Amino acid sequence: MSKVEEFEELRPLLFSIAYRILGSVGEAEDAVQETWLRFDGSSTRPASAKAFLSAAVTRISIDVLRSARVRREEYVGPWFPEPLLSDPYQDPARAVELADSVSMAALLLLERLSPLERAVFVLREVFAFEFGEVAAAVGRSEAACRQLLVRARRHMEAGRPRFEADRQERHELATRFFDALKSGDVDGLRDLLAADVQLVGDGGGKAPQLARAVMGAQNVARVLGTVFPLMSRIDVTFEPHEVNGQPGAVFRDRDGKVLHTLALDVLDGQIQTIRTVINPDKLGHLGPVADAWAVDREVKQARRQVN
Repeated sequence: MSKVEEFEELRPLLFSIAYRILGSVGEAEDAVQETWLRFDGSSTRPASAKAFLSAAVTRISIDVLRSARVRREEYVGPWFPEPLLSDPYQDPARAVELADSVSMAALLLLERLSPLERAVFVLREVFAFEFGEVAAAVGRSEAACRQLLVRARRHMEAGRPRFEADRQERHELATRFFDALKSGDVDGLRDLLAADVQLVGDGGGKAPQLARAVMGAQNVARVLGTVFPLMSRIDVTFEPHEVNGQPGAVFRDRDGKVLHTLALDVLDGQIQTIRTVINPDKLGHLGPVADAWAVDREVKQARRQVN
């Protein structure tokens, strides 16, 4: 194969590694592009293109993450990863690990790790790289990588997310949730929510948030059951879609522009957490982005008309 063919064959894997390390679609795509430039500029063909490219994208992602950490510390409000609607890399033998590792909950747990710990955990636990390959990728000894993995596992196990194992059950619960949401059925919503459910939004200070944080089934059901019928009155629509491997939806304004995403964490037949991403900087990869402030003004006007 030519260099281009080798690279394109491995591109889904490279993006998936970079996204899990960075939590950003745009930064992951940039890391993959920089990896190609290094590969294309190399005067020799590596014995293993996969090893060379995986190592390159990992090191680039580690460097980017170190600088991104500073920006995230100054972030306004809760920080969530950029929503991913579909993972380009598929491996039936690692399907469960891949799905769990790309969830919002898992990516937020990964934020607790140092960049090196995060890279080692992703390569070893998610993609099952051998320790020799991991060591080469992060520029540390195998013994050091084993220690990094032990520390990473300890942090991850302390809050490892659990999800409904049966995808059909998750889908059916999500369908009921969105039906109740569309009709403003507060009681129907409350019945689907865990008692300690959380509704959390990421606006980054650049968009009006549905809610920074609302706790409890009654409170969350009331907020959702009040706001979304008003949004429907101004022709906001939503399409159910997996978001980061979990049930969710993409919401659009009347012109079809992306307003925000919503993702559900489901466990024991109930919704445990609802996360919305409305920061326009995190939605551009999904298509043209709506003016959330304009939508917010219309919603408030619709509320005054109803009242």
